[in-house]
Amino acid sequence: MLPSLQDSVDGDERELESSEEGAGPAEERHSDSYYCLYSYQCCSSSEQAAGSDDGSPSSATSETPSAEDFSLSLVATNLPAEAETELRSFIAKRLVKGALFEGMGNVASVELSIPECRVACYYCLLQQENTTVESNISPPEYITCFLGGSEKGLEDTFRLELDVYVQGLKASLDSEKSNLETCIKPYLKNWFEDSVCPIQRVVQLFQQKLTFLLHAALSYTPVEVKNSDERTKKDINRFLSAASLQGLIQEGTVTSLCIAMTEEQHKSVVIDCSGLKPQFHNAGSNKFCEDWMQAFLNSAEGGNPFLFQQILENFKLKAIQDTNNLKRFIRQAEMNHYALFKCYMFLKNCGSGEVLLKIVKVEHAEMPEAKNVIIVLEEFMRETAIA
Repeated sequence: MLPSLQDSVDGDERELESSEEGAGPAEERHSDSYYCLYSYQCCSSSEQAAGSDDGSPSSATSETPSAEDFSLSLVATNLPAEAETELRSFIAKRLVKGALFEGMGNVASVELSIPECRVACYYCLLQQENTTVESNISPPEYITCFLGGSEKGLEDTFRLELDVYVQGLKASLDSEKSNLETCIKPYLKNWFEDSVCPIQRVVQLFQQKLTFLLHAALSYTPVEVKNSDERTKKDINRFLSAASLQGLIQEGTVTSLCIAMTEEQHKSVVIDCSGLKPQFHNAGSNKFCEDWMQAFLNSAEGGNPFLFQQILENFKLKAIQDTNNLKRFIRQAEMNHYALFKCYMFLKNCGSGEVLLKIVKVEHAEMPEAKNVIIVLEEFMRETAIA
C-alpha cells in the first residue's frame, strides 16, 4: 500500500537530504555541476597478437583490459586539474574491472578535490559508428562523465535521461577538433540544465496552473504549446511525457484512451506563452491534481530538482494504485450490489473519479458484465455532478 501524499513527499525529501548530507543548504546543493570527456584508446587485436610470445592471437581481447591495454586522453572538462586526475584514476579502475558498457551509463559516488568533496558521477562509454576498415588501429572511443548532485538522485531518477543525452554527442564527436569549442563543450556544460532541471522549470513557470498540466497528462488530453521558445516547449513536453501513465498500463489501452479522449473532447489543451504568464485554454482539473500540484509547490522552496522528479513518480504510482483499486471494486460489483456502492464512494472521494472511470471503461470495453457496472457508475457520477 502506498503512503499518503504528504508522507510520500516528506519521505522523499528526507532520503534525498540524507544522501546529500554535508553538501550545504538546499539552495546551494546543486549550484555546481561538472563534466569530463575522455578519448579512450584500446590496444588493437593485432598489437596484442604481436606482443604474444608464441605469435598466436592473445586471449586478452576477450577479457577485461589491464591498465596497460588502454589510454585515456582528456578532451574537455571544467574540473580543476587535481580533481580531473582523481576522476581519471577512478575511470581507469572501472575500465580494468570491465564496468563500462556502450550507451549504458553507471552512477557512483566519488570523492574529488572540489568544494562538494563527494559527488555523484555518471559515466558512459560511447563508440563511434564510422570505424576505419583499412587501419589496424580502431578509432577512438569516448567516455563521458557528468558530476553533480547525489548518487541516489542521479541513479534513481535521471540515469535513463542521461543515457539519452549522451547519445546527442555522437554527431559532434565525428569532427572532434572542429566541434570542440562550438558544439561539444557547450553541450557537455548544459547537461544538468537540460537533463535534470526541466521538471523544476515547469513547476516554477506554471505554479498553481500546474494542476492543468497534471490533469492533461493523467487524462491523455492532447496539449498544444503556442508562442513559446524552444526550451520551454521541450520542457513542457518532457513534463507531460514524465507524468503520463504510459508504460505503466497496457499499450493498447493507452492508444484507445488517446483516441477516446480526443473524440470526446474535440479540443486540445492550449498553452499560450505570449504574455508574461502562460495562459491555458480548454483546460481541466480535479482535486487529485490540485493536491499533487500543492505537493510540487511545497517542495519548490527547497530548490532541489531531484525531488520534483520523485514527486512526479509518486503521482503516477498513486494514479495507478487508484486505477487498480477501482478495477478490483468493479469485478466485485459484477456480483455484489454493496460492492457497487463501494465503487461509487471510491470514485466520489478519490479526487479523480471521472478520469479513472474513463480509463477502466476503455480497458473493459469488451467485457459485458463490467461494462454494465461502468454504465451505472457513469450515471451516478452525472447525477452527483448535477446535484
